[in-house]
Amino acid sequence: MRIGELAALLGVSTRTVRYYHQQGILPEPPRLTNGYREYGMRDAVALARVRRLVELGLSLEEAREVIADDRSRELPEILAEIDADLARQEHEIRVRRARLAEVLERAENGTLGPDDTASPDLMAFLRTVDLPASKAAAWDRDLLVLMDSMATDTGRERAFAMFGSMAADPEVTARGHEFYRRLDALADASPDDPRVAPLAAMLADYSREHLLVHAGPPDWEPAVMEPFLDGLAPAQAEVVRQAMRLIASR
Repeated sequence: MRIGELAALLGVSTRTVRYYHQQGILPEPPRLTNGYREYGMRDAVALARVRRLVELGLSLEEAREVIADDRSRELPEILAEIDADLARQEHEIRVRRARLAEVLERAENGTLGPDDTASPDLMAFLRTVDLPASKAAAWDRDLLVLMDSMATDTGRERAFAMFGSMAADPEVTARGHEFYRRLDALADASPDDPRVAPLAAMLADYSREHLLVHAGPPDWEPAVMEPFLDGLAPAQAEVVRQAMRLIASR
């Protein structure tokens, strides 16, 4: 199969496959006489392994070592390991759906408070971080609560480790607070305000430096953020949209 077929099979972009080639994580097959590269089952398994290892919180360097070890293993052994991992994921999904059903029931009967879906760890983390008194920061906080309520234990631990290291760096924290201040200043602005594009670029750079350092380029479309932008003013929402497009395009 060609690179586009491999990418489609695993639900990623060809840009992501090429990125893993460039990083030396995913072996790149030689070109055939017709100029194309031909990918096989082992390539598909390797790509699936890389994506899963990144989801579990491993760095690209750590994922590279695992994939290198896989080259000396028999394919049935690797497939059996993937099957066991899928079974664990299936269990996690059932747990998350049960949690979601409980949240929906409480929302419908009016007993769900704004922080009731957050884990104790997230609440302790938010107290430690001490977000500024800002409408933009409050929106960010609500988004964290929503994501935490649906996260797996592994994903939650990874997020806390990442945010914890960011919060421990005064310079990084100061940049975050400056972003909230500038975003709040756009509360009454129009989406074409000249301050929007520079702030979007700042957010994109900040995210790439501190939030996406292990995972490589994301595969989602920027449109996935739309449901979460209702709480922002038009210009503020446009900042997030442009930042997401910048991140997704690199």
